[in-house]
Amino acid sequence: MKTLLVATTNSNKVREIRELLAGTAVALVTLARWPEITAPEETGATFEENARAKALYYAAATGELTVAEDSGLSIDALDGAPGVESARFGGVQLPYPQKFALIDAALRAKGDRESTARFVCALALVQDGRVLFEARGTVEGRISPEPKGDGGFGYDPIFFYPPYGQTLAEAGAAKASVSHRGEAFRALRAFLASHF
Repeated sequence: MKTLLVATTNSNKVREIRELLAGTAVALVTLARWPEITAPEETGATFEENARAKALYYAAATGELTVAEDSGLSIDALDGAPGVESARFGGVQLPYPQKFALIDAALRAKGDRESTARFVCALALVQDGRVLFEARGTVEGRISPEPKGDGGFGYDPIFFYPPYGQTLAEAGAAKASVSHRGEAFRALRAFLASHF
C-alpha cells in the first residue's frame, strides 16, 4: 500500500481528509512523523500557489508522496479577504470568535453584514518534485451576522449555506457532502483510485 503524507498540522483538517479518503489504496501519514521539519512560509498570492509550494516542500523534505492544501474564506464585500490570509487574519494566535468580530466590523463599515462569500480549497499532489494532480473545491454562501453552531471549525460558524438554511457549523455530517475540502478531496480520491 502506498503511503500518502497529508501535509498539515491542523488536526481538524486531518480528520476531515481521513474521512474523505477512507477506503483508498493509500496509507495516510501526517507531519507528526517528522517533527523536525519546520513549516514553509506561505507567500503565494493564490490558494493554488500555496498548496503547490507546500506540497513540493514537504515532498522534498520527506521523500513521500505528498498532498498539501490551502484553503480559506473569500468575502465579496471585503474584496476577497481574508482569502489566503484566512488562518493568519488578525494574527495567527487570534481566536476565531475575535476573527469573526473583526470581519463583522469590516462588513458593518461596508454596510453589508451578510455579504456573499465562498470557501475555497486548493490541493496539490506531489511526488519526486513533480506535481501529479491539482484540484480546487468551492462552496458558495454568505456571511451570517451572528456565529451559529458548534460543529465544524474555523470560519464555519459564520458561513451560512442557503440550501441547508444554516451555517456549516450547524450542518454536522452533511457538511462533507458540500464543503470546499470535500469537493477537492473527492477529486483527489478519484485520481488515486485510477493511479494507485
